[in-house]
Amino acid sequence: MSQTPFDPSRRRFLSLPALAAIGGGGLLAGCSLLPIIAKPPKLYTLSPKSTFPADLPLAQYQLGVEKPSAPAVLSTAKIAVARGPYQMDYYSGAFWVDDAPNMIQRLLIESFENSQRIVAVGRDSVGLRSNFVLRCEVREFQTEYPSVESEEAPLVHVSINAKLIGLPKRIIVAVTTETQRIVAPENKLSTIVETFDVALGKVLRQIVVWTLTQPETQAFRPR
Repeated sequence: MSQTPFDPSRRRFLSLPALAAIGGGGLLAGCSLLPIIAKPPKLYTLSPKSTFPADLPLAQYQLGVEKPSAPAVLSTAKIAVARGPYQMDYYSGAFWVDDAPNMIQRLLIESFENSQRIVAVGRDSVGLRSNFVLRCEVREFQTEYPSVESEEAPLVHVSINAKLIGLPKRIIVAVTTETQRIVAPENKLSTIVETFDVALGKVLRQIVVWTLTQPETQAFRPR
């Protein structure tokens, strides 16, 4: 049986790409084992209101608080930014601990509880046999810069519309819109979050006081 003569030049031609492929594969395999270190996001929370007028009347009814509605740009855990009159954005790598409507619902319920002037309050979705329901719409919950390029300290804008609904007829008995606009002391995220806490706290307090002092709620007597 005849054999093909050995050709040294052919051997060199075939072995070089093979070595390159082996070496490249080794490098790729080594790279895939390197850890990818991503900067963890910063999570922020806000606080419920805890101080109220001493003469706040006692509520004799049970109140259900619905999850607030909000436009899509605010229905997120991202912290919203308005840059000029037409552009919306978010702070990079910074988030609320929950999406804004859920967080605001929780803080509003805790604020009512902290008033110690209501028989019972809770999420409307948990089956509480409510006498009244509070339905809220988050209309503004963002910082506002005058332009896209602005580096000035932003305005924190919080606005919530609240409707008090009497049950079982589900009639709207009162409506209010509570708004706060506060300029942050500096263009720094931690300071901006502190300003959010002040602005939202004032709005929460206004909604609690408004709800508990409505004539329709004060006239309610448990059967």
